Amino acid sequence: MPTEDELRQLFGRADDAPNRLDAASIVRRSRARRLPRQLAAGAIGALAVAGISVLSVQSLAAPPAPSSMVAGEAFDQSAPAPELDSIKRAPADKVNLCTGTLAELAPSQYGLQLDVEFPATAPVGTEPVTGTVRLTNTSDREVVGSTPLRPSLTVSQDGTVLWHSNGVTLLALVEVDLQPGESLTYETTFTPVLCGVEDDLGDAFREGLPALGAGDYDLSAVIDFTADPSMGQESPELDLVSGPTSTIRLG
Repeated sequence: MPTEDELRQLFGRADDAPNRLDAASIVRRSRARRLPRQLAAGAIGALAVAGISVLSVQSLAAPPAPSSMVAGEAFDQSAPAPELDSIKRAPADKVNLCTGTLAELAPSQYGLQLDVEFPATAPVGTEPVTGTVRLTNTSDREVVGSTPLRPSLTVSQDGTVLWHSNGVTLLALVEVDLQPGESLTYETTFTPVLCGVEDDLGDAFREGLPALGAGDYDLSAVIDFTADPSMGQESPELDLVSGPTSTIRLG
C-alpha cells in the first residue's frame, strides 16, 4: 500500500491545475510492492510441484509385488495326454472336397496301391465315363482284409478338386486276399462336371451341374481298407489306400 507521504504527493494540488489522480503511477507502485510477494509464492508452488513429481517417479519406479504363482503351476503336467487312437480321419469319400486342394496322402501301411485306368480321352459333356481302378499288393507279404464295393474317384486340375464320387454308399464289401504282386480291379465311373462347396453339404450333388471344359484333367482314387486280424492286428485297422494320378483329356 502507498504511504501517507506518497498519497499526499500524488493528491497534491498544482498551482495551475485541479486535483487529479495519477492512475498509472498508482498501479506501477502497487505492482512494484506486490512483486516480491508473488515471487515468494511462486517459489513455494514450484517446490510443491517438484515434490509431487519426485513422489510420482518414485512410485512408478517401485518394483512390482512378487507373484504368488510358482513355476509349473500354470500347466498341470500330471494331466493325461490325449489318446491318439481317439483321433479319427475322414472316410475315403470325404478326403477330397469340391473346390478344395487335392490331398497329399501317405502310402498304405500294408503296401497297397490304387491305379486309375480310364480311356486317354473322353467327350465333353455330363455323361458318366466308365473305367477301372486296380488295387495292387506292392508289399512282400500276403495282405488280407476288405474294402467297400468301389473306390472314391476325384477329378482335379492344377491341384484343385473339381468333382469327386458322391451319393449313397453301398454297404457291400469286397474281400481282399492278395499275394505280393497280385491285384484286383473295381469297375467305376466319374462324371466330368464341376461341383461346388454346397454340393458337399447334401447326400448327393445337385442336378444340372455344368460340364467341364475341354482340356487335360487328373484322375485319382482312394479307398478304405480294413485289415484282417490274421495280419497281426489285435483289432481291425482301417488303412487309407491311394495311388498316383492319371491324366485324361476331355474334348
